[in-house]
Amino acid sequence: MTMVLRGVGASAGIGLGTAVCVREQDLDYSHVAFSGPEREKARLKEAMETFCARTQAMADDVKARVGEKESEILSGQIVMLGDPFLLSQMEEQIGGGLCAEAALDAVCRSFIDMFSGIDDEMMRQRATDIEDIRTRMLGILLGSGNVDLSELPEHTVLVVHDLTPSMTVGLRRENVEAILTEVGGKTSHSAILARALEVPAVLGIPDLLSETRDGMLVIVDGGKGYAMLDPNSGIQEEYLERRRKQDREKLLLQLYRGRDTVNADGRRLDLYANIGGTADAAAAAAAGAEGIGLFRTEFLFMDRTALPTEKEQYEAYRTVAGQMAGREVIIRTLDVGGDKGIPYLEMEKEENPFLGYRAIRYCLGRPELYKVQLRALLRAGAEHRNIKIMLPLVSGVQELRAARALLEECKAELTAEGREFDGRIPLGVMIETPAAALVADLLAREADFFSIGTNDLTQYTVAADRGNARVEGLCSPFHPAVLRSIRSVIAAGKAAGIPVGMCGEAAADPAMIPLLLSFGLDEFSVSPSAVLAVRREIGRWSDDAAARTADAAMVLDDSRAVEEYLRSAAP
Repeated sequence: MTMVLRGVGASAGIGLGTAVCVREQDLDYSHVAFSGPEREKARLKEAMETFCARTQAMADDVKARVGEKESEILSGQIVMLGDPFLLSQMEEQIGGGLCAEAALDAVCRSFIDMFSGIDDEMMRQRATDIEDIRTRMLGILLGSGNVDLSELPEHTVLVVHDLTPSMTVGLRRENVEAILTEVGGKTSHSAILARALEVPAVLGIPDLLSETRDGMLVIVDGGKGYAMLDPNSGIQEEYLERRRKQDREKLLLQLYRGRDTVNADGRRLDLYANIGGTADAAAAAAAGAEGIGLFRTEFLFMDRTALPTEKEQYEAYRTVAGQMAGREVIIRTLDVGGDKGIPYLEMEKEENPFLGYRAIRYCLGRPELYKVQLRALLRAGAEHRNIKIMLPLVSGVQELRAARALLEECKAELTAEGREFDGRIPLGVMIETPAAALVADLLAREADFFSIGTNDLTQYTVAADRGNARVEGLCSPFHPAVLRSIRSVIAAGKAAGIPVGMCGEAAADPAMIPLLLSFGLDEFSVSPSAVLAVRREIGRWSDDAAARTADAAMVLDDSRAVEEYLRSAAP
């Protein structure tokens, strides 16, 4: 009998193949005797050197086969393990009489517990990284081998507790039909790697390994987020046809590469890309993005032990501005807080970090830190004049005014130093709090542009954590309250004559596009892989058709009803 397992659809596509279950290694070290503090510290350092050498080789391999961004996940582990604080903690444990294995395990588990307890996907990724470091370091110390996925047979559906970065080394796309895991979300390392490899993936499936056995026939729908175990021949043929259809559509999307983004009436819109680092800018340009709608700058601050210098930040921003010369680059200033775990930023642990001292609040409280970033942005904008600065988590005009005052201070300093900078650099606001949405008319008087961040705006508006599976049904951008907020924000921007974009995941959802067109959104910003599909979808809608569809959707009173109607309304 066919069994359906549900999880998080993390990488779209249909996969059909045979299950290969990869279970955890035996890392029991209870037989290892303590050989004295000096010998145990030497064993630990030898293992760390081996780990770093192997990991660098893995990163080089992933960079060559998959991409630079994905390789940075592995190289980041080298930085983590090399953190002096982590090493001192382990050596302290050894000094207390623990063998190297026990010391490593104790320290890693304390960090895993800390990061896992933080209600933030980025921190859960840190927990995954440390778990990967722990597993591989224990393997080195105990002399056992790493999991090798290079010899998987053709048509494999890989079933694992978690697809760690080190496990992807050697993974051959041509042999893997799909990936299923017990943990992970849409923004986890597993999801990033699966999308980069263009492998369908469903993550976060409870009891996956206990329900699946080697050799089972499995169908995976990575878009809708489920797997079917032991499907009958009729279901198999249905999904094979769906996959053939998807392959044909993927080829047809290439027709939209290099085209302008216009609706069915020929009205021009801006279609930008979201990126998380300098390496992504080339991918965005290659995908046909007309600009960068969200450049997340956190990558410059993560996985290091000191604040990035003004020069380091300047070079990163200038590089992207150059790669996108002639096209806008919207750069979001540092968006971290008590939930992000960056020791050198000296953030205190908070009871509720998502509502705490984070993003623009933290930056305005640390002007000496913030001005380094603002100066770098001003200088980076000098050559191509295409950079725009965006402020995250704004809740009122007071934060916008304070940030603008700091920006003016930076301009005066750079002028006094004789440095070139963009004196007319636009300063905009990311609308992602209910407060900002409700006072959008006030913000629009002083902001140069808006960008709506639907991911946080949705969870804050409906008071439901988007990472909590139990309330996932509530956290929908199709909730009437969220849609009314989006509509009013766009209207406020229009009334003030400033452009309004959207950089949340909703901007790429085909069901949302007629609403956004009808509301008057100027700019869609999506992941590079979604650019062509969104361009095609925008081209299907005339202004009249979008308006009629939006009118019908906005009188519905339930998020599920709204979404079902919009998914059935495509022209």
